Amino acid sequence: MRRTDAEGHGPVRYGPPLPDDGLPVLPELCAVLAAAAGRGGAEPVGGGPHLLEAACGYWERRGLETRPERAAAGPGAPSLLLALTAALGGDVLVPRPCAAWWAPYARLLGRPLFHVPTPAECGGVPDPYALLETVRRVREEGGDPRLVVLSVADDPTGTVAPPEVLHEAVEAAAGEGLHMVSDETWRDTLHDPAATVLLSPAEMLPDRVTVVSDLAGALLPVAWPAAVARFPAGDAGAALHARVLDVLTALGARVAGPVAAAAAYALAEPEPVTSRVTATVRLHARVAAALHSAVVGAGALARPPQAGRHLYADLGPLRAALSAHGVGDAQELEDFLSARLGMPTPGGQRFGDDLAAPRVRLATAPVLGGTDEERAQSLGSPAPLELPHAQRALTKVQTVFEELRADAQRWEPPR
Repeated sequence: MRRTDAEGHGPVRYGPPLPDDGLPVLPELCAVLAAAAGRGGAEPVGGGPHLLEAACGYWERRGLETRPERAAAGPGAPSLLLALTAALGGDVLVPRPCAAWWAPYARLLGRPLFHVPTPAECGGVPDPYALLETVRRVREEGGDPRLVVLSVADDPTGTVAPPEVLHEAVEAAAGEGLHMVSDETWRDTLHDPAATVLLSPAEMLPDRVTVVSDLAGALLPVAWPAAVARFPAGDAGAALHARVLDVLTALGARVAGPVAAAAAYALAEPEPVTSRVTATVRLHARVAAALHSAVVGAGALARPPQAGRHLYADLGPLRAALSAHGVGDAQELEDFLSARLGMPTPGGQRFGDDLAAPRVRLATAPVLGGTDEERAQSLGSPAPLELPHAQRALTKVQTVFEELRADAQRWEPPR
């Protein structure tokens, strides 16, 4: 029986937001926002010069030369992806699973959307052979695939695509004439930057890739919506940039003036921002590792998280225990774990995964505390996982998963 939006299970209105960092806002960011609060004029569509110059500097420090006329800003990455999807036309391909906010924009525009399986090593990028087969099938059925969206540092899986895996996927997409949108929201949240190589698809095929980054990934609070996009050089990139600005204009999708000032400050990466980003990433990496240990220790499956503030767990090995609790699909698992853990635990169906597969995304922020004082303690502590509120949260997760493991052993059929 299909559940209704009124029950809280709608695919869009009740979809999970980006994982929050769960921490107090950086005081220097607050000061910049407050200083700009008196600005009454509208920020230009696509972003003003100060914001775009800061975005160009941000990308150049990451090896992506960018000019302001090839950049744009919007009030969050969803508005930019919507504009790109409208401007490019055609059918859309995404990995399975993918960020929860990708699919609704294609559907809103009436564009067919096709999910492509990911390789064994990571999420976020389509398996190249599955991508080729999907494109072939779609075209045989009269479709017109033009766009593939991918993420090297991925939501929901928390993995980072190895360069060789990414290269194969990018080559396959380019060989089929597809434009790529690289969602790099989480690229600055690598848990172990020294041991993890992250390459942007734009470094591999600069004329085929548009980069989008929501600043809520590492630089701004989720409640201050701002995102930036980097377009390819050349005539095709210029034409795409112009069409995207047309769509943003039609939508009235401007970054609020005070938020634009804070975004420009954050993109310039002064010392207070870089120090906070480093501390935040280190904190969430510790929590993610602890959650991963609890999940796999109970017999569930999860790739080790490498980026972001989340991990993706497959409770397939615990299916017998889940069935005993009346859990038969990902939506029921979402309801069950959200109630047991006392925190939102979106099921895999939110991310385009198979409803029948018992998978969920776990976020790290709830472990950091429920009050501003507890969150500040988590950020400043040399041993944040030993704080009482963190111990309580982690113990609850361990207990719930250990109980499922025990139930699974009890219900395991005799051999």
